[in-house]
Amino acid sequence: MGRSEFPIDKQCARRAFARAADSYDAAAVLQHEIGQRMLDRLDYVKLKPRRILDIGCGTGVATEKLLRRYPKAEVLALDFALPMLEHTRRRGRWLRRPRCLCADLDQLPLAAQSVDLVFSNAAIQWSADPAGAIAEMHRVLRPGGLLMFSSFGPDTLHELRAAWGEVDGRAHVHGFVDMHDYGDMLLAAGMADPVMDAERITLTYADTLALMRDLKAIGANNAAADRERDLTGPRRMAALARAYERFRDADGRLPASYEVVYGHAWAVEQRRAGGEVLISPETLRRR
Repeated sequence: MGRSEFPIDKQCARRAFARAADSYDAAAVLQHEIGQRMLDRLDYVKLKPRRILDIGCGTGVATEKLLRRYPKAEVLALDFALPMLEHTRRRGRWLRRPRCLCADLDQLPLAAQSVDLVFSNAAIQWSADPAGAIAEMHRVLRPGGLLMFSSFGPDTLHELRAAWGEVDGRAHVHGFVDMHDYGDMLLAAGMADPVMDAERITLTYADTLALMRDLKAIGANNAAADRERDLTGPRRMAALARAYERFRDADGRLPASYEVVYGHAWAVEQRRAGGEVLISPETLRRR
């Protein structure tokens, strides 16, 4: 395990997501779409989980869909921003709601080998130690359990990064881990049959102000530990708008590109104290 290549100010990120709890669902069109695409992938997986952990659940949109998809499973919803969980706790039906945990994905407050499915949509990029976070996810999975996650790759918001580079050369956009590095982390954590893939999704805006408002509404502020702490004044925002203009497309819209990364892998075996190794029959059949 090691620290992230892109150090995060966790307190800053937590405050941003807490402030965004009420505005999140209206602006998180991309995040909801990615979550649905992840859920669709579960159609091809033979898994009957007894306990599911939704890491970085946000307002619980995917959590509720997991409750419906697996009606016999206990669903745990984890997020580090308590106001987000206030929305999640109302998901589901009166007699069957998710159990909410306010905690950090880098230190999961769960027993080893206690979960059958770990589902994490667009959350691991907020880890201070992505390799350690994946190891934690593996730790809580039972042998034969599945980890499915999504994140963003290095080309995400490259237009915004380039435009800011013309304004002042400072880091205004969070850095993102490469897809292949995530694959290496899955292998290093001891997980089996890792699969990584990526796709490009582009959102378009009338102007840069609309883009910046959307990012703020979902809590996706720049939380890099080495970010500039001064406020962005109107003069620099105007300079950003001018620099971004070179990306305006034929339809007169400004693009914001996202490299969406998907990954999944299986928990094969984990050693307990005393050297005992647990291997599931499902894993042996799959191999």
